[in-house]
Amino acid sequence: MSSYDYSPPSNNSGITAAAVVLSLVVLGIIAVISLVCARKVKKAIVTELRAAVAPPPVNTIQVWAVDTPTMEKFFQELAREKPVRFTAQQLCSFTANYTTTLGSGGFGMVYKGQFPNGVKIAVKVLNRSPDRQAEEQFMAEVGTIGRTYHINLVRLYGFCYDQFMSALVYEYLENGSLDKYLFSEAREVEWEKLHHIAVGTAKGIAYLHEECVQRIIHYDIKPGNVLLDADFFPKVADFGLAKLCNRDNTHLTVSGYRGTPGYSAPEFLLKNHPITHKCDVYSFGMLLFEIIGRRRNAKVGSNESMDWFPKHTWEEYEKGDLAAMTVACGIEEKDREKAERMSMVALWCVQDSPDSRPPMSAVVKMLEGGVEVMPPPKPFHYLFSVGTNVFQQANETGTSSSYATSEETSSIWYKETTPIMAKYEIQVASS
Repeated sequence: MSSYDYSPPSNNSGITAAAVVLSLVVLGIIAVISLVCARKVKKAIVTELRAAVAPPPVNTIQVWAVDTPTMEKFFQELAREKPVRFTAQQLCSFTANYTTTLGSGGFGMVYKGQFPNGVKIAVKVLNRSPDRQAEEQFMAEVGTIGRTYHINLVRLYGFCYDQFMSALVYEYLENGSLDKYLFSEAREVEWEKLHHIAVGTAKGIAYLHEECVQRIIHYDIKPGNVLLDADFFPKVADFGLAKLCNRDNTHLTVSGYRGTPGYSAPEFLLKNHPITHKCDVYSFGMLLFEIIGRRRNAKVGSNESMDWFPKHTWEEYEKGDLAAMTVACGIEEKDREKAERMSMVALWCVQDSPDSRPPMSAVVKMLEGGVEVMPPPKPFHYLFSVGTNVFQQANETGTSSSYATSEETSSIWYKETTPIMAKYEIQVASS
């Protein structure tokens, strides 16, 4: 026998080999199935992702795409309804270190500025004083105009208050104040535009008196406090003397003189006399006279005599010669009917008795021409009378005794009429 022995393979080895082959086959099948499944899953995921990021059809509104910026804009607009508190550093930046002055007065200085988004502003920096007048003015303006919004009131964007500075940030109005156009020889603004300015100013004051939750009395209505935008649209400004009052309180006790001489109501001259919102009506009447005459109400003539336009207007009205007065004022024929109506409204506004003056909502209606203005009684009795009963005398003398004094009886100032009725009344009168 050789040194090499040969033994045939055993059955166990064959079985092991077959098992290995079978396992490999099974694993291959599983791998193929897994690969097919994975490809299907991947394809499904890709399809889903493509659908998610694909642009929506033209007629489909994706809420998530528009809702966020829309709501953000809405919240920003809500925030802008209230005055914003700025820092002194921000105001310095907005005004380029206070380089452009718009005006000045006893209250302080007004500077031109601009927000980072390009909106122009006017920054009023108040003078600080030991008697705390600046603080009182600051609180009056923020506390009144800061809680209102009307197209005929200047917009208060915000304020700055710290240990060094009290400042107010307003919208910027390109054409400045009304007085520089009324008292200028150039007469840049046509009379029709002045009439619109008068109506808009009246609407702003009516809002303060009759539409705010708490009535606001301005106390200083005059041409210098009516600002004009680029289109000469009017906005009442300067609420440094304004006060809030509850509607149930018809009178206010005011300490000291308020307003500007020449525009302030006569009740301020009487000691401890109750003051109402009708003091603004009187001041507005004085403003109307200056619009009609395009001049200051009081002028000293060459002989040192006082030429007072409101008294002259009454005298011309009493003679039935308002038309001639409007001609003398340089008002063109197309505007004379409105000028005569404005003169009558002004005479109603400056009545001695506050109760005899119309509310500002009635003033608006009369100026707009939708009603017939009733003949006004004689004003200015206080110029010739002395004593605390002057206003009672004004109601008991002259033509005014035939009129009621309640605001609720609006027919004392005007009569409702329609074009058809007006035409009928003319026909009846001429027949």
